[in-house]
Amino acid sequence: MGRILDGNTAASMAPKDIFFTRGVGKHRTRLQSFEVALRNAGIEKCNLVRVSSIFPPECRIISRRRGLSRLEPGQVTFCVLAEISTDEPNRLIGAGIGLAVPAAGSNYGYISEHHGFGMTRTRLSDFVEDMAATMLATTLGIEFDPDKAYDERREIYKMSGKIVRTQATVQTAEGDKNGLWTTVLAAAVFLM
Repeated sequence: MGRILDGNTAASMAPKDIFFTRGVGKHRTRLQSFEVALRNAGIEKCNLVRVSSIFPPECRIISRRRGLSRLEPGQVTFCVLAEISTDEPNRLIGAGIGLAVPAAGSNYGYISEHHGFGMTRTRLSDFVEDMAATMLATTLGIEFDPDKAYDERREIYKMSGKIVRTQATVQTAEGDKNGLWTTVLAAAVFLM
């Protein structure tokens, strides 16, 4: 019989801390290249559960080093994860996580994820940061022209005083020249 969660239990499941990590891996099989990327990111020992894109109110951003030190082998770990693989030589792949944090700590923010082909690190960083900031701006009622370039909208977001921080964590790589599977990933890892 399943356990029924009351309001207090559900509230305790809101993450208190978050950290960001990224990794790249190469191997002759796709699955093992993913494992190598997880190892490179430092989260291979966890049972990862993918979740959607809400940055909890009052959540603290901690360093990768500090976050990794709190993980235990076999731990069920919630994360927003972007990942992509290729076995095509020299094909550019990228995975990124964007974050937008509201000025009011009692509000929630947004995390975005994207993976794809052919995007440089800079372009992917701007893209995921833009997605997160735009999602947050729409919930906060910030008026902006969605057809304007992100640099212009970023200034509007900052001037509103409602968005305090945006950032991106991305990993790019070119497919292995000898056709090994290459996997890249980026993750926002939640800690309770």
